[in-house]
Amino acid sequence: MKHNLGKHLLLFSLFLVQLFAEDFTYRITTDSTEVYLKEAVVLTVELNQTNPNVVLFFDFDLHPSKNYTFHRIDTKQSDSYQKVKTDYTYLLYPLHAGDLNITFDLTKKVTTKENVAYSFSGDRDNVKGIDTQNIPITLPPFQLHIKALPKAVQLVGDFSLEYKIKKHQAKAYEPLPLQITIKGTGYPPLLENILPKELNVTRFKEKPILHTVNTKEGSQSSVTYPIALSHTQSFDLHTIVLNAFNPKTDKAYTLSIPKQHFEIQRVDVNSLVDKIDDPKPLQGDYGWLTSLFSYLVVFGAGVLTALTLKRKKRITINKTDPLIEKIEACQDAKALLQLLMATNSRQFASNIEKLEKHLYGNGKMNLKKIKQDILEKIV
Repeated sequence: MKHNLGKHLLLFSLFLVQLFAEDFTYRITTDSTEVYLKEAVVLTVELNQTNPNVVLFFDFDLHPSKNYTFHRIDTKQSDSYQKVKTDYTYLLYPLHAGDLNITFDLTKKVTTKENVAYSFSGDRDNVKGIDTQNIPITLPPFQLHIKALPKAVQLVGDFSLEYKIKKHQAKAYEPLPLQITIKGTGYPPLLENILPKELNVTRFKEKPILHTVNTKEGSQSSVTYPIALSHTQSFDLHTIVLNAFNPKTDKAYTLSIPKQHFEIQRVDVNSLVDKIDDPKPLQGDYGWLTSLFSYLVVFGAGVLTALTLKRKKRITINKTDPLIEKIEACQDAKALLQLLMATNSRQFASNIEKLEKHLYGNGKMNLKKIKQDILEKIV
């Protein structure tokens, strides 16, 4: 009897496997199975219902991975409940050389015509409220072979470069706007540093502005880098060369910006210092020795009054001048330099020069003392 029970269980299991296998078929295709690193791959997954006795829905997507990025660019689905056919199309970029396994997340949702009719009427995309049996399905990974790029490649695709420099002459500390735009088809051309690291000037840069449209032909991208440069003396921006590779033509090429010279009109620090003593120094008058005591009393009272007024003035300024709070909040020399340059005030010229020498030369400085000196100038 145990032998017959085991036989029946085996037949029942085989029957379930057969039903599962007959519910649908799938097919995975790509436009290429051997591509370069960061070269676009168009991947299509077809799911076709084969069991007409049930109503099927599919919940499908690529499984996220650090080895590739992907974008779903199209979904096509038939209108028949008894013979569902769904096509998913993805644009995928491999981020790892060698053999790459693409994995999938698929859930088969099974229900009946009666449940569908009871839950809603209209297009099949509205599946909320339908009572379904959800069954996770494990599809085998799809493998691609990814070829390594040539050395030092920064951009992958077919791109062009444009740049705009509004002016090549400026005064010391005055910003020089520079805008660089890279556009074309391929892996989005986002670069961490587009300017040479060794460029010894003050830089102001914002987050790159990226616009991308993903299609079966690839990613159409435009990236704009807004930058401004500033320095106390004339300088050269040496030739910028970006190494690129076009996987469609299997050829390397470069994008470049020729050498640029910027003429800076230096500011004479001495001309910024007020040479007139105001108020004038106190003059000693020894003819009033007989009234020395009374004058000492008057002088002491004046000093106390001046200290009191100065303290009140500092309290008032601290309450009303937001620049003081910003200066005190600066944690490093670079942040303080950018703040002073933004004020566009001549009274900070000597402080700016000290900060420049510290940041871009071998000058030494005490940040606390410089901040104290600046605060005293404001007060």
